[in-house]
Amino acid sequence: MYASLNIAQGSFRADQAALVAALDKAHARSLHSYFTQYVLTDGEAGYIAVDEGDYGALPKAMLDRVIDTVPGKLSDEF
Repeated sequence: MYASLNIAQGSFRADQAALVAALDKAHARSLHSYFTQYVLTDGEAGYIAVDEGDYGALPKAMLDRVIDTVPGKLSDEF
């Protein structure tokens, strides 16, 4: 991740920590889910992880905020 030197260190570190926490949560949830996990931007928390199974097809407003996806690891096809 690249950042300008003009960014205040405190807010940059907090933002980076929120992103890493959301990615960790998405990866952990993907191990026990059939559905794709999404990392989205959030006005209050910075970043959040959501499960596609909680929402069905994600609404357009949520799709516009997607930063990363983690596919679900469970499968019924053996």
